[in-house]
Amino acid sequence: MSNPDSATTPAGFSAVNDGKVLRVTLTKPKRKNAINYDTMVALGDTFLAAAANPSVRVIVLTGEGGDFCTGADLAATASEAQRGITSDMVMDAANRLVKAVVDAPIPVIARIKGAAAGVGVGIALAADLVYAAEDSYLLLAFINIGLMPDGGAAAMVAAAAGRPLAAEMALLGERLPAPAAKAAGLFTAVVPDDELDAKVEAAAAKIAAGPRRALELTKQALNAATLAALDAALAAEKSGQGELLQSPDFFEGATAMLTKRKPVFAD
Repeated sequence: MSNPDSATTPAGFSAVNDGKVLRVTLTKPKRKNAINYDTMVALGDTFLAAAANPSVRVIVLTGEGGDFCTGADLAATASEAQRGITSDMVMDAANRLVKAVVDAPIPVIARIKGAAAGVGVGIALAADLVYAAEDSYLLLAFINIGLMPDGGAAAMVAAAAGRPLAAEMALLGERLPAPAAKAAGLFTAVVPDDELDAKVEAAAAKIAAGPRRALELTKQALNAATLAALDAALAAEKSGQGELLQSPDFFEGATAMLTKRKPVFAD
């Protein structure tokens, strides 16, 4: 049955509004829900529209299939360049999306299965509640392709888990399994895969029945206490990533990843 408040966008996600709960699902499972510039822009628009809708109490963000989001879709880089989309434009779109999640006046729940990698880490951790399946993981793999973390990931990991873990994730580019992420304070809860939907739905239902203004002010206070440095981090990421995206190391790292070989970076 069709729903007049639901839509699947050309940018690769669906948004379904049941009145109080907006469910946003990335819909490119064959690409492990990697997102391109168009997706980032459209997702940002969706979150901003939800913020202005007084009937919506909570947003649930997830990915179709086995992964949440594996970050920026490097396979789209060439076609985006042909359309005149610059690296600065991509960074602005990513930062706008993360800020839209953080600044939304209503709680955002991230439902994590499989990988939350690259900018997907920033998007996931921008949510207020993060529920993850036991086999999920976080991965800041930027260093492996000659880049630095973006999407505010380093700031949000450090805010929740401290500088040592943020440095380990960013500098080593290795997976952080869900149980370790929960122990570090990055996930709200980790549950068996078959219990994830029930956990998310119970939280969404409870928030949906709550008072919007109290939810808004509570979220503002929590963000002020923990994410005061986010804007500065996003600005630093845009500047640094803009340089690195033009570097030979990134070209080598991206080529190696797409051709499934180990990169050889310059001395």
